[in-house]
Amino acid sequence: MKPLDKTGDIFSHWESAVAFRLFADQADLTLTIPEQIAAKVGDRILSGAMAPGERIGEQELADEFAVSRGPVREAIRILEREGLTTILARRGAIVTELSISELKDLLEIRSGLFELVTRKLAANPSPDVIAMLEAGVARLNLLAQTPDAGDAYAEAAYRLLILCARHSGNRRLHSMLTALSLQTLRYSKLGLASLERRQRSANLWRQATDALRMGDVDKAVALTRIRIDESGAETIRQLESTSS
Repeated sequence: MKPLDKTGDIFSHWESAVAFRLFADQADLTLTIPEQIAAKVGDRILSGAMAPGERIGEQELADEFAVSRGPVREAIRILEREGLTTILARRGAIVTELSISELKDLLEIRSGLFELVTRKLAANPSPDVIAMLEAGVARLNLLAQTPDAGDAYAEAAYRLLILCARHSGNRRLHSMLTALSLQTLRYSKLGLASLERRQRSANLWRQATDALRMGDVDKAVALTRIRIDESGAETIRQLESTSS
C-alpha cells in the first residue's frame, strides 16, 4: 500500500485514541486471564488471521497461554457473546461464519444507533468534532484511491464511527456501538474491498460531514443510512457470490 501523505496523517491524532480490539476501554492490567485471552484471539479473528469456520483448539490455546483449559473455555464464551465464535455441540468452537441474516440484523441496529449519534452531534455542534470528521474523511479519501487499502479503509471508517459515538456524550451508546461495530467489521472489509465501493463510501462520508457543518441533520442522517445500506448490499452480493 502506498504511504499516506501529510493530509491523511492529521487523523492519526484522533485515530490513535481508538484501540482496535475487545475491551478497548479497559487497561490490560484490569483484565482477567480469560478476558486477556479473548482479546488476543479476538484480534486474530478481526484481522482475518483466523478465518470464518476455522476450528478453535482449546488445548492449543491453553498451551500457548500457559493456562488450564478452564480460562480458555471462558474466553471462548466471551467471544461467543461478542458474536465472534460459535460453540457447536460435541464439536467445540469455531470462528463464526459470515451470514446474510446476521448481517441484516446487525446493520439494522447499527444504522439506528448511528442515526442517534448523528442527531446528538448535530444538537451540540462542536468545532473539534467537525475538525475530527474533516481529518477522518481526508484519510478515507486517500485510502479510497489506494488499490490494496480495503482493510485499512474499513478499519479507519470503524475508528471514525467510534470517535463520533464517543463525542455523542452518551457512554452507553458509545459502548453499544463499539461492540456492534466490532461484530460488523469483518463484513465491512468484504463490502469495501473494491475501489469503486470505497470511493462511493468516502463521498457519502464527505457529504454527511458537510451537512452536519451546515446544521442539516436530516440530510446527514439520510446520507449515513444510504452509506450503510449500500455497503450492506455489496457485502450481501459478495456473500451470495461466495456461497454459489
